[in-house]
Amino acid sequence: MKLPAFLSLLALVLLEAGTASLPKERKRRDEMHGEGDSYVVLGNYVLGPDNYDEVIDLSDYEGLMDYGDQLPEAKVTNLAPPTGISSAQSTMTPRTLSLKPTMIRPTELGVLGSPNSHGLPTCLICVCLGSSVYCDDADLENIPPLPKTTTYLYARFNRIRRIRAGDFKGLTKLKRIDLSSNSISSIDDDALRLLPALQDLILPENQLAALPALPPAIEVLDARHNQLQSSGIQPEALRALEKLQFLYLADNLLDSIPGPLPPSLRSLHLQNNMIETMQTDAFCDPEEHKHSRRWLEDIRLDGNPINLGLFPSAYFCLPRLPTGHCC
Repeated sequence: MKLPAFLSLLALVLLEAGTASLPKERKRRDEMHGEGDSYVVLGNYVLGPDNYDEVIDLSDYEGLMDYGDQLPEAKVTNLAPPTGISSAQSTMTPRTLSLKPTMIRPTELGVLGSPNSHGLPTCLICVCLGSSVYCDDADLENIPPLPKTTTYLYARFNRIRRIRAGDFKGLTKLKRIDLSSNSISSIDDDALRLLPALQDLILPENQLAALPALPPAIEVLDARHNQLQSSGIQPEALRALEKLQFLYLADNLLDSIPGPLPPSLRSLHLQNNMIETMQTDAFCDPEEHKHSRRWLEDIRLDGNPINLGLFPSAYFCLPRLPTGHCC
């Protein structure tokens, strides 16, 4: 009985001693907080400015947060120059542009053709589509050098004054030349005569006073609205054109029907000239005893001061001429 009583008494003494020390500890803590500094209780430590470095060592900041294992390592290498550019080209200094650029004349005729009076290849001034060359309204003063394969040439509405002998040299495939609405006053005899494939020659609205020598393959000759005179058409020149079918010489200065005409002719337009008579030999060929012309179907003579007294005899040489297709 004495031992339990002793233990109970000892417990009461210890309890009283602990209760008595609590106010002192609380008072000490309140005094520390009242000084204006920040303190933190961390386990058995009272954390303050004086002992903060004892708990956390800020000098070892790399050890606090190490991302080395999380971020991929970046590899940096020197960039090599492009394979297409050499080191010599990369160090070249830029050239200054001259105010007067010089044109280089090509040594051979290529697709673009050789330079013309503008200093540029023909197919940069004109439009080249296949074997056709279109030089309309290009402010040309001469026939430009043409590709050897040119078959059709259109150079209308320019300022061309003369066709020279060498303008179409070597163009053996040329079939059609259209030089409408220029200022052509002369054509050299050898300019067109040596073109074996030429079929259509279109020359209206120029200033021609005479026709040049023409190749025998001509089928269409259009020289309307020029200044052609009868003296400017050589005798027998038209009859030598054995394939000529369409002859248009309206609005010129002719005083007679040019002849003799070839048997192949189908259409003849001579309106608005100065023709006064219709000679019979213009349509009939006495040398070959041909009293009629097989194919001539269309004659235009309106606008001429024609003496109709000779007209009936010439009309008998035109049995194929339909009513209303003459005069």
